[in-house]
Amino acid sequence: MKYCKNCGAQLEDEAVICPGCGCATDAAPAAAIAAPAEPSTLQTIAKVFMILGCIAGAFCFLIPLAWMIPMTLHYSKAIKENRPVGIGFKICAFLFVNMIAGILMLCDTKN
Repeated sequence: MKYCKNCGAQLEDEAVICPGCGCATDAAPAAAIAAPAEPSTLQTIAKVFMILGCIAGAFCFLIPLAWMIPMTLHYSKAIKENRPVGIGFKICAFLFVNMIAGILMLCDTKN
């Protein structure tokens, strides 16, 4: 039995990734560790429209910025880390941040 260098969890001998923390083990070949994927064009355009929605919201209303900015930052971080974004978040972005960004996010099949 092996142990994870990162979290100390017990590992199977042929384990490539720690089930506890998700870190690669010593037995992991370099090709097995996935490189972060580049965001799709739809994701990038949606991110731009979310930023534009925040800017437009700053000129019209100050209170909506309380949710526009955190939603934009959350989406930016999610596409940077290649994490999926839920349908509920996409619909909220459509309703509360920017309609075009929400449509692009809903059309994006990558996540």
